[in-house]
Amino acid sequence: MDKRMTDKRTGKRLKRVPKLDDEGQERAFWETDARDSSEYLDWSQATRAVFPNLKPSTKTISLRLPRHLLEAIKTAANSRDVPYQSLIKVWLQEKLLQPASKPAVSTTLASSPGTSRTKRGTR
Repeated sequence: MDKRMTDKRTGKRLKRVPKLDDEGQERAFWETDARDSSEYLDWSQATRAVFPNLKPSTKTISLRLPRHLLEAIKTAANSRDVPYQSLIKVWLQEKLLQPASKPAVSTTLASSPGTSRTKRGTR
């Protein structure tokens, strides 16, 4: 008697995944262009995997800030005894989690002291 699994949606008999010796062989097996994983796995029975202890991937960005704003952030971070970049990330996350409201542009954030902002195309 054949104990191979069948796809519950199609009733089609599934192929057996071969026994592979290492991750490299497994990668090569699944990367083959003609290979269709649905011939081996019943995706209708799949469940979403959750990995709560994984560290989220990060991306380095370059952000230009007025000097006075950066100094104010560093002062705030120092008073909380945290790195200023970590504080920026916390503040950004908190802001994103707040309910959406009408956007307000702060003149403090929009320009540096001693500079004036004018409408585009005028000086």
